[in-house]
Amino acid sequence: MKSSSVVPAQTLTVNIELAFEQFKLSIKQALSLQGITGIFGHSGSGKSTLLRAIAGLEKTINGSIQLNDTWLLDSSNNSFIKAEHRSIGLVFQDSRLFPHLNVLENLKFAVKRCKNSRLNFNEIIKLTELDSLLHKRINELSGGQKQRVALARAILAEPKLLLLDEPLSALDRQAKASLLKLILKIQRELQLPILYVSHSLDELQQVCDKLLVLSQGKVIGYDAIHTMIHHLNYADNDSGALLDPSQFIHQQTSLSLPIKTGNNGQGLATLALNDHEEIYLPALDEKHISTPLRCFILANDISISLTEPVNSSIVNHLFVKIKSLSIMKNTVLITAVSRNKNSEDKSEQEFFINVSSFSQQKLALKTGQHVYLQFKASAVRTSLY
Repeated sequence: MKSSSVVPAQTLTVNIELAFEQFKLSIKQALSLQGITGIFGHSGSGKSTLLRAIAGLEKTINGSIQLNDTWLLDSSNNSFIKAEHRSIGLVFQDSRLFPHLNVLENLKFAVKRCKNSRLNFNEIIKLTELDSLLHKRINELSGGQKQRVALARAILAEPKLLLLDEPLSALDRQAKASLLKLILKIQRELQLPILYVSHSLDELQQVCDKLLVLSQGKVIGYDAIHTMIHHLNYADNDSGALLDPSQFIHQQTSLSLPIKTGNNGQGLATLALNDHEEIYLPALDEKHISTPLRCFILANDISISLTEPVNSSIVNHLFVKIKSLSIMKNTVLITAVSRNKNSEDKSEQEFFINVSSFSQQKLALKTGQHVYLQFKASAVRTSLY
């Protein structure tokens, strides 16, 4: 399959205002559409409304939306491209397939709407793993299967940009993991830029390259995925009125590390943190893993010791330096860094640890202090395996 068969969009610039009776969306943001961009926020933050605006399903908008060199919307001169002419695919959390048609007929409908089809129909069927389902009725499919059909139908329309609106919300854990892998595979093979809306940071951490965060209809952050997740660990002065991180997310360390061993023979996998330290986690199925592996550790799952924990059943011990302490009511969020000792590589990996104020005072923890972090292998989590 040729990745050039779908032309990737490079930039999306959104500068819009959209007012409802009890809600106002006000977005001014340029997005670089390389890979998958996540859109994150709690219910009512404006995520789905933003997607609808980009797709052309909201018409009472002031402002502009530009996809590459094409103005999808410019209210200053009453310019508005209809949804069906925007070359944008949209997959909802409910698949919205035609119930009176079988899988094959649903897919053929998308092909008919594409005037200059360049994608190979059979290759898309193979890519989305629908070979055995083509003649099934829609009501015979599981939730995960319906979403695969919805994805294939959206792809066969050959969009320049694909929008996913909480596509995994109705699925169980196994179906979610399977569909996440498929979304990654689709993006990589077709080089199709994707905007992915979700209220689950775990999902977005696994597949997104960048993350846009909304709260109360406004952008409160946009950056590389790990950087943005770490930013959300703190109560930012600029967004404090809009966002309380202690209620918004589980404070965490977001990682992307090379896999050294999928299974060491004792039920553990190992990740290379740097040239002298490893992180252990539950064994992975080596047939299905890719490196580097994205994973995360909740700040509440890491503890601190002033001395090296030699005689401990906890397998992960890291020597780190405390970078900062942030007091949040009766808890302290500590940022610590593990630094590569290789003289040519000065990169640092940040870790985030949540301790009580009592523990911080008892251990007299302060900036610049060297301590040991410890956490169980089971504390290192990944949503794909």
